[in-house]
Amino acid sequence: MKACAKAAGERLPLVVRPPARQPLARSFVNVSRLSSQHETKSVVSCSVRVSDNMAQRIEAQAEHIFPATIDYVMKAIDSINRGQVIAVPTDTIYGLACDACSAESVNRIYETKGRIQTRPLAICVADVPDISQFAVVDHLPHSLLDSLLPGPVTVVLQRGDNSILERSLNPGLESIGVRVPDFDFIRAIARGAGSALALTSANLSGRSSSVNIKDFEDLWPHCSYVFDGGILPSGRAGSTIVDLITPGVYKILRDGSSRPETAEVLSKFGFVEAS
Repeated sequence: MKACAKAAGERLPLVVRPPARQPLARSFVNVSRLSSQHETKSVVSCSVRVSDNMAQRIEAQAEHIFPATIDYVMKAIDSINRGQVIAVPTDTIYGLACDACSAESVNRIYETKGRIQTRPLAICVADVPDISQFAVVDHLPHSLLDSLLPGPVTVVLQRGDNSILERSLNPGLESIGVRVPDFDFIRAIARGAGSALALTSANLSGRSSSVNIKDFEDLWPHCSYVFDGGILPSGRAGSTIVDLITPGVYKILRDGSSRPETAEVLSKFGFVEAS
């Protein structure tokens, strides 16, 4: 069992629309400049072979796409435990996930996204009580985190000396962003994988976030599996990122999709926004 292992809990049934079958790409060759019938036939033949190869490649990728339902949770867990990267829906946008305690897996996510490794990754855990295993929560009012999570919020907290999160993730940083998405599929994976999940948006660095698996089709070959939750309804804003390190004070690091709701909850618990 890994250092950041957690016991598996009961998994909830999921109902998510299955993925649409992906259309086959086609290849075209301009033969207008060919000088002979023989040359034309050769190039057209080559075009057919290229088209067939491309179609086979896309079909092979499509074989690794599954609906984000309870039937495929174990497939996702197995992939995580083998150090691979998967693409999953969340309550905001699609994300890339891997074992947060595997340096090799984390490096693979950075390579896939083309992301600078000094930019930190968040982690995803299954349930609010799990957060205390990875970050300091003693300074927070009772039930504050339960009022924010599960939901489209990333809370930034100090790791602390008792964190079981390995230092290979975001080396040199004493803080960590933590998510508990309001989406049963990814929470079931985190609950059963025996490790926290490193989580980042499923897109190349600098590009728009993905609300449909077709939005990041160019990344499919880099994922062991792509789990399709259909078109996500929350838009492309991602989660609201809020720094809760300082007692009684919060700082919004990214507006995201839930800033007003997050600020309202924190205000009820007596928190003031940092100027």
